[in-house]
Amino acid sequence: MSSIFEHPDFDDHESVTLLRDAKCGLFGIVAVHSTALGPAAGGTRFWRYATPEEGIADALRLSRAMSLKNAMAGIPHGGGKGVILRPEGDFDREALFAAYGRGVNRVGGAYYTAEDVGVSPDDMRVIRTQTPFVAGLEDGDAASGDPSPITADGVFRCLKHAVKYKVGADGLENIRVSIQGLGHVGYSLARHLHKSGAKLTVTDINQAVLEQAKAEFGAKVVGPEEIYAVETDVFAPCALGGAINENTIGQIKAKIVCGGANNQLAAPDLASALQSKEMLYCPDYIVNGGGIINVASELSGTYDFEWVDNKLNGLVDTLKAVISESELSGRDTDSVAEEIALSRIAAAKERLKT
Repeated sequence: MSSIFEHPDFDDHESVTLLRDAKCGLFGIVAVHSTALGPAAGGTRFWRYATPEEGIADALRLSRAMSLKNAMAGIPHGGGKGVILRPEGDFDREALFAAYGRGVNRVGGAYYTAEDVGVSPDDMRVIRTQTPFVAGLEDGDAASGDPSPITADGVFRCLKHAVKYKVGADGLENIRVSIQGLGHVGYSLARHLHKSGAKLTVTDINQAVLEQAKAEFGAKVVGPEEIYAVETDVFAPCALGGAINENTIGQIKAKIVCGGANNQLAAPDLASALQSKEMLYCPDYIVNGGGIINVASELSGTYDFEWVDNKLNGLVDTLKAVISESELSGRDTDSVAEEIALSRIAAAKERLKT
């Protein structure tokens, strides 16, 4: 790759900013895919990547996914994403996130950040000392804290509709759900499902959280590579992206795929492959939109729980419309959803010209 413009995941991004602070070990990326609908909004991911190139690729893919997600959620924000490469060995976490906050500030309001994988409200507090372009805070006039539980709530509502559509059940009593990943979103989703009577099978790399899920929910625990082959009604990817790929798609034994992870499909054509196997794929950038909806309310300056709740119900309505169009056209749900999202972004760009 000779330049970022030739990167396979570059999709006419408006900007890609590389952040570096040698003193604290910061290597970061802020990718702004689109601001057509408003300032870009999306979380910051803190992860140990094998190479810096992997971190750049993740930022590019995730920021594009945020454009689709925000468009489908109907909020006044475009898509962006931050990525921080977790340093090897010991490091000063507060200094690192402060340096990242200064980097976000230099982007100048084109991007607002919040929590994503590996980042906590405490980290947001540190970032906030350096820039106002932050959400997911625990204090302040419009603060609402970690948006992960709201993400999980949106996934749960969409999952219930998917089960009613595909299985014909009005509730989730004895519905089998396999959850891949018990981070903040996955564990909150498990709690919703358990309260509704679902039967859970779970996996994670954190043994302590698996034991907790086993004790609290009566969940069956399987290994990370075993989760795909579990006989289940719903497979819920809630870890990192690419869970559905050429190696795993043949193993999945579910009627529905509906989870909280971003970029669940390693390649777009896998949506049609799921359709050919008569599996209902619920596009991730629809069902996991709850967190960014929560962030949008916070960024408005006055947090409005009723507005957030209505928007979460709107995610279900959007999923219904996508499934209906997929049925009528014969196209897979991901293709239908992406077309809708891109048309909304394109229309916003046209309005900006006038």
